[in-house]
Amino acid sequence: MLFNTPLFFFFFVIFIFFYGFVFLRKIPRTYFILVASLVFYGAWNWKFIPLLMFSGVADYFIAQAIGAADNQKSKKAWVSLSLAINLGILGMFKYADFVLLSVQDFLRLFGYDAPIATLQWVLPVGISFYTFQSLSYTIDVYRGEMEPRKGLVQFTAALSFFPQLVAGPILRTRQILPQMHAIPTPTWEGIKHGFLLITVGLMKKTTADLLAVPVATAFDGTGPVSLVETWTGVLAFAGQIYGDFSGYSDMAIGLAILIGFKIPLNFRLPYFAVSPVDFWRRWHISLSTWLRDYLYFSLGGNRTGHRMRNIFITMLLGGLWHGAAWTFIAWGFFHGVIITATHYFSGIKAFASFNGSPSRGITLLKWLITFYLVMIGWVFFRAQDIGSAFSMLGDMHTISGLPAPASSAGLMFGLVVLAVALMHLLDRFVLNKADWFESKKWLFWPLLALAMGLCLLVGKPSQEFIYFQF
Repeated sequence: MLFNTPLFFFFFVIFIFFYGFVFLRKIPRTYFILVASLVFYGAWNWKFIPLLMFSGVADYFIAQAIGAADNQKSKKAWVSLSLAINLGILGMFKYADFVLLSVQDFLRLFGYDAPIATLQWVLPVGISFYTFQSLSYTIDVYRGEMEPRKGLVQFTAALSFFPQLVAGPILRTRQILPQMHAIPTPTWEGIKHGFLLITVGLMKKTTADLLAVPVATAFDGTGPVSLVETWTGVLAFAGQIYGDFSGYSDMAIGLAILIGFKIPLNFRLPYFAVSPVDFWRRWHISLSTWLRDYLYFSLGGNRTGHRMRNIFITMLLGGLWHGAAWTFIAWGFFHGVIITATHYFSGIKAFASFNGSPSRGITLLKWLITFYLVMIGWVFFRAQDIGSAFSMLGDMHTISGLPAPASSAGLMFGLVVLAVALMHLLDRFVLNKADWFESKKWLFWPLLALAMGLCLLVGKPSQEFIYFQF
């Protein structure tokens, strides 16, 4: 069930009616959230509801066992069981066929043609998101950062909470579970802010869908395109994936706020970053902080003298989290390279002076370098295979041998730049001017209605979100 469809609109209207006027006490509301979330998830494929519930029930009781264990050895055994269950399920559904096909390709390098049967299982939508969320609970309890809480219904309702179930943000259990026990009361200020975020998210999603045409021209065409159209396609994909994913996050956060729940920000103007490290502080914040806290620090972080190794492992697995393909691994590897390079050069005195300069010209140069590197990374992320990625990178950096640009190529490039800038201006407006805008009742509601109407008029309802496949 997609946020940008009439079906979800009717689902949410019915949900609000029962939540606000029928189920008025905490316990009935908790049960209702759980049932509504399972209906929401089941609208995609009801056969995977038991898998979602199994993950939640297993980790709930494992966390209880960790809390009751009287020695570290037992605690470690229980958290290892949680890791084995969650990562085992994720591995079987998401990575098993990738590993089998990679083994088959490897054998062919030595002349062995050994067809290997694959599982060909359907990937459950949202499995990467709710798996990491569920794991955060058992790991936090194991580390002593959270006490196990009684209430299986509350935990499974928190895990399956429909606004962020299928594409995040990835919530830590300590962020959502206390709220599920308390069942916060919606406020009028929260409702206004929720509608603002939903509208902004819908605008970004609509803009992202419009960018799909130049993306397909550059990445999916049968032949080479001009230099201008190649760069237009890469820039368009940068805008498409940002608008699509951050738009979903905005709508998820807004929907949660409408019923009183708070979900942390997942994006903070990522294309304004002035270093690769800064980019990952702004992009998909819930994933980058999850990887930092539960993987990077577990590997030793900065303490073991293997900082660069730990960064590489973290970024490689972060790339693999996005999908079972060598292009995602290459994307993670590339970001590992530029992040480690940033840390390395920061230890050089001349670079440190450059990096710490307050000059606007230096800041602009750092931004240009960072944005260029991020664009290179997106080529690996979007390309159909590694060979296609390197071919496109070659086309991006050549001035001869490519077709002449179409007459409208310059106009298209300008429109793509405008679209990417518009999405960031919307985010900047929400971050800095939301309180002022929400206080202007005579302006707030008419503009929101106008924006939603325009999105419905020019948008593509039922267009799936990109991150559903991850």
